[in-house]
Amino acid sequence: MYLFFAPDIERVQCLSEEESAHCVRVLRYTRGEEILLTDGRGTTYTARITNPHPKHCEFEILTATPQKKIHPAHLHIALAPTKNIERTEWAVEKCTEIGADEFTPLLCRFSERKTIRIDRLEKIILSATKQSLNPYLPIVHELTPVEEFIKQHGKGEVQDRGEEQNKDCSSNSDGGRVTRRYIAHCYEQDKRELKDEIAKYPNDDVLILIGPEGDFSEQEIALALENGFVPVSLGQSRLRTETAAVVACHTAVLLSESE
Repeated sequence: MYLFFAPDIERVQCLSEEESAHCVRVLRYTRGEEILLTDGRGTTYTARITNPHPKHCEFEILTATPQKKIHPAHLHIALAPTKNIERTEWAVEKCTEIGADEFTPLLCRFSERKTIRIDRLEKIILSATKQSLNPYLPIVHELTPVEEFIKQHGKGEVQDRGEEQNKDCSSNSDGGRVTRRYIAHCYEQDKRELKDEIAKYPNDDVLILIGPEGDFSEQEIALALENGFVPVSLGQSRLRTETAAVVACHTAVLLSESE
């Protein structure tokens, strides 16, 4: 069954013009047929079409079912866009399908791309969310300088579910949940394996930084370490930026325990 997006479904039982056209003109749904919808915030709805208009398809809600996330942790991928933007768009699409919850494009010292169309990424994310039947729509932020991002998401007061405080995690605003912060890079230095880190803390939120084609600068890495980010390896192979993002996402989701 196809999943339709209706962010204001509790207030308005009518698909957007774009969703209506796809429902009525492309998929040829008619009056009385049932459709599956989501508000993008974790609830799926079954509904019956009452007015199959190609610009404003109306429906009545039959059931509303809150859904659990496929993995308990919140996964935030912060990556530097590639020179060939199609590679970044591919990575965002695949990470969305796998289960990423949040994206931030990063502007780094060695970035070859200095601009990015967030509206286009939002469309790609929405399409991938619907394709994967995921009731949670990921968030994407504006392009952010990496130094600013690191300081914003760096060291903070730790609330580690009763564990002793340590510099490898920080609390966020979600009821004291722990965020494990990582930076993946290719420099020769002591690094932990991301898969081992996720396996140790499968229920904790994850934030991982992925650098540009020229990698992070040494200064950017030093700043990240000063702010509590843990350097990690994604395996033995040297990966492209977009591949690294997908590998990191898959590792985090695969090893995250289901509640």
